[in-house]
Amino acid sequence: MDQIEPFRISQTVQALSSALRGMRANVPDANGRVDGDRVSGDGDGVSGEADRVSGEPEKLWFKESSAKNLRNRDFLSPTTMLNTLYADGQVPPAVMSRVLSLCGNGVLPLAGGEVMGEGLRVRVDRAASFRAVLAGGATEYLKPSGQRQGCVVVNCPALHPKPSVPTPDTLTLGQLRTILLADHMGALLRSQGFTVSYCPVLPEDTDLAAFLQTLGVDWPTVPASWTNEEREEKIQEALETSRYREREGERGRRTSGGGRKAEEGENEDPLRVNLKRVFQEEGLLGYDPSLGTCTVQRDSVSHLAQLDHSTADCMVTTATALHVTSCQDEFRQQQIAMLWRASGATHTQRHVVCGPVKTPGTPLTAAQYLQLRRGQMKEASEMKYGDQVEGQTWDDIIKVMTSATVRFELLSTVHTSPVTLDVQREGGVSTKGPRGGVFVMYNCARLHTLFDSYERGVEKGLYPEIPAGSQLDFSALREEGEWLLLFNYLIPFSELLDQSGQALDCERGGARVNIKTEQVCKFLVSLSKDFSSYYNRVHVLGEPLPHLFNQMFCRLYLLRALRELYHSALDTLNLPPIRQL
Repeated sequence: MDQIEPFRISQTVQALSSALRGMRANVPDANGRVDGDRVSGDGDGVSGEADRVSGEPEKLWFKESSAKNLRNRDFLSPTTMLNTLYADGQVPPAVMSRVLSLCGNGVLPLAGGEVMGEGLRVRVDRAASFRAVLAGGATEYLKPSGQRQGCVVVNCPALHPKPSVPTPDTLTLGQLRTILLADHMGALLRSQGFTVSYCPVLPEDTDLAAFLQTLGVDWPTVPASWTNEEREEKIQEALETSRYREREGERGRRTSGGGRKAEEGENEDPLRVNLKRVFQEEGLLGYDPSLGTCTVQRDSVSHLAQLDHSTADCMVTTATALHVTSCQDEFRQQQIAMLWRASGATHTQRHVVCGPVKTPGTPLTAAQYLQLRRGQMKEASEMKYGDQVEGQTWDDIIKVMTSATVRFELLSTVHTSPVTLDVQREGGVSTKGPRGGVFVMYNCARLHTLFDSYERGVEKGLYPEIPAGSQLDFSALREEGEWLLLFNYLIPFSELLDQSGQALDCERGGARVNIKTEQVCKFLVSLSKDFSSYYNRVHVLGEPLPHLFNQMFCRLYLLRALRELYHSALDTLNLPPIRQL
């Protein structure tokens, strides 16, 4: 079938909803967004892991995700919803015909449907969907649905000097969580087309820069001789002349702040700025009403100058600053945001606030935590692979696997919620088990091993080269696990990548922005569980018999697309795939 644009779950649900109501489907905008119905989880009424697409309050259709429900339906309009649309829930024949004959850009082709006790259920034409998605390599499903424009500054307050640059031994686990989340957010936004810069820049050759490199965080650095004094002077002057400066004689304001004053040893009155006036007079929502008056300190001026430096190269007049901070530092960061506004900056500012990281009974710094996990990973690898675990190759593998463990532990939880870590030294890190970064990296490596085995088979003359997708009959993909991998992972992945940029567009809620930063990690763990189940059950590289080649090649097309999906998702976490474990 001819496919003009990639299939999208949201567009299919919108078309189904419009057909059921007798309305014309809305046309997606340039970013693929539609004002449509909400997608929820499995149609048995239990909220699944399917992404919700915001829109009308009713949920006319559910996208199925469980293997059990996918055996007889792909989308369901529950009886309760049919009863609100039609008398006794009886869908008129004309409406049913309209639903089943759906077609259009981004809409999955339907193979049939019927009204049953649970509601109106429809099935997708799976062979046509496999062919449309896989024959061309699935490249359009491995990236955001559209490229966006704009400049985003990802600011991580944990990295700013206070007054000196933090070290791995002073960095808390809560601060480490904000750093990894900032790194992940920057990669996600860059993949969507945003110009992303990071704040602050760090002096190169410091322990902190080396520590972050160990975790795969490539934070920008500058020579040790670099200075930002000129910008600091401009910020200081702008605050001194700001209309929000509190003059001598003004009383009754709440004074907050600490640390060093802008000019130590001066006899002059300290510089104070009324932050409450800033957000009230400029109509900025979501800021703490107790901000009051802030005494400007030198480290605050340094922070603002770093922000100013990070926005200097933006090609647009107004950038978006994304402050990724811990809940303990949220009040302080709101002060910084309002001071920046008082200095004349007009950039949009949003706050991503992270919950605490708890290690019951065993307080650890970031450096101690990383050392613990690295030691556990090395020990687990030695137990499994023995004397092989030596040399630079294994050092690199253990480094990546440790980074994966740390990232998945700190990023798989909703960012506003606390994370509790098991840091008992005798606990160890398993190289198997359906959870966490190690499990994800292991299954990604299995895909590389599969294709290495196939290539060796080609070299030996056992298998022919993979033909063009147009030459294959994709109806050979009949295993329920194959459809589950396409329908739950390959097709929805692009829309998952879109969500962080869409959240920045949402102005509701004011200063705070809640971005589903946990979704990529959860997606990868769920994918790995379902792929592992399928791979353990299905023998992909079969006997070298010509009548079996078509099915084998179709499966290789599917698994090659999954391998690239792993790469794309891991790239947003700055985790390079490991080819062999």
